[in-house]
Amino acid sequence: MSKERNEDMRKTILAGNWKMNQTSSMVHAELQSLLQQLPAVQAEIIVAPSFLYITQAIQLTKESPIHIAAQTMHWEEKGAFTGEVSPTMLADVNVTHVILGHSERRMYSNETNETVHKKVQAALAHQLTPIICCGETLEEREKGQMESVISTQIQCALSGVRENEIKQCVIAYEPVWAIGTGKTATPEQAQEVCAFIRSLIVAMYTKEQSEEVSILYGGSMNATNVSQLLKQPDIDGGLIGGASLRAEDFLAIIKQVP
Repeated sequence: MSKERNEDMRKTILAGNWKMNQTSSMVHAELQSLLQQLPAVQAEIIVAPSFLYITQAIQLTKESPIHIAAQTMHWEEKGAFTGEVSPTMLADVNVTHVILGHSERRMYSNETNETVHKKVQAALAHQLTPIICCGETLEEREKGQMESVISTQIQCALSGVRENEIKQCVIAYEPVWAIGTGKTATPEQAQEVCAFIRSLIVAMYTKEQSEEVSILYGGSMNATNVSQLLKQPDIDGGLIGGASLRAEDFLAIIKQVP
């Protein structure tokens, strides 16, 4: 599959996951700077701030090309779930995307393959684009378990996703050993896993449908490595953490979209 065909079939997506960072004034300053300098590129730009600042971010980016995402959500529409935010609430304030199954959520907040599955279903039911995360730990990779781990995560997350819904999903491959560590999978390593993920989608759906699904790399992508990563035929963008916190750094990545 050529890169030219990828660009014809799929979106390039650069999503900044701000995690538990920024304050109201910082959100304002960084988004204003991003808006003022955002180049005209053939890519979808997404920013995921803390829940506290989502409505502020949506107001700031209104009528701009920037989409605002949530970093997680509950699968129920409402109820006695203290501290949670529902898909209904996100849709109500015009959130467009939601990150699901991030390894930090799995590690620190008891996120499981089953809860990710429920959240994917809820996101699609509320017209939210799920950015579905998957990835192996260093120990799993060294034991040769990468494919079984990724396969289980993807198959569970997409279980029940209908053929007409799969193109609404985005997959983010984030090797756990490369998140926030400064380590990065080589372009060849990242491509190998992203190609494997696409093969799983082929097996569950069709080759044509798999070519409509954007697959992102999410392990310490930055301005130094983004160009080589985006040249890979099955890498359609990035889920970017630390390098998206400052507009200057995020813009340095965005400007390298071919």
